[in-house]
Amino acid sequence: MIRDKSTRKPAKDAPKKGASKKDAARKAAPAKTAKGAAKAPAGRQGAIIAVASPTFRRERALIKRGIWPVAGCDEAGRGPLAGPVVAAAVILDPDRIPRGIDDSKRLTAEERERLFDKICATAQVSVAVASRSRIDRDNILRASLWALKRAVVALPDAPRHVFVDGRDRLDTACDCEAVIGGDGIVLSIAAASIIAKVTRDRLMCALAQDCPGYGFEQHKGYAVPEHLDALDRLGPTIHHRSFFAPVAAARAKHMPWTVEPVRDLFAVTEMEVQLEASVEIDASAGL
Repeated sequence: MIRDKSTRKPAKDAPKKGASKKDAARKAAPAKTAKGAAKAPAGRQGAIIAVASPTFRRERALIKRGIWPVAGCDEAGRGPLAGPVVAAAVILDPDRIPRGIDDSKRLTAEERERLFDKICATAQVSVAVASRSRIDRDNILRASLWALKRAVVALPDAPRHVFVDGRDRLDTACDCEAVIGGDGIVLSIAAASIIAKVTRDRLMCALAQDCPGYGFEQHKGYAVPEHLDALDRLGPTIHHRSFFAPVAAARAKHMPWTVEPVRDLFAVTEMEVQLEASVEIDASAGL
């Protein structure tokens, strides 16, 4: 007779008799690292990607070569459908650099506000604004570069070297170095990104009082679903950028008389037909 041994032998991972529930739970819990983070099971990706903070290394390298002041500049507001573009330029004091400066996108609103005050109290700061009308006239890229240059020129001390976020250099009197992703690499650019972001957020909150119902105080003019819904219901305001596609569509819906009709280049008008016929008659009469 074959007996079922499974009813006699306890499971391999089952707690022994007399063992407390706490011991069993401790055995089942995953092992922890020295910092208290649980290790990922074998075969699973549990690695943590560390993001390096911006440093003052490039600025110090220029200082050692006798080049000073060195400024960083950045802008906020290229992507939104409404509001201005705000550019900022910052010359950090090497001996009084506030702790915690980082790319403004990695910081909370509270952290940005706190660092804004500290940067303004310890560094040279300037701000320039490109209005909605300038964006409509020049396009968003040219308006942004114009504001960045104005911010650099407005600094109390003229810099001898400028770091700018992005791929486009500025037409400045001093050397200008474009750094792609610079707000996460160069500390001066990161400081400028905080100044530009906080300044623009405050401006959009002010516009929200002038234009209730659009939620500018929440989304700051970006194309989130709430903003697109408000555009569709209420139509564009004077603060919306005319040539951005969602704004143009809302204007065509709510203010069609402001949209110029596009002429069909392949259409033939009645006047053109009559003109061609008269030309043919004149040609035959000459024969």
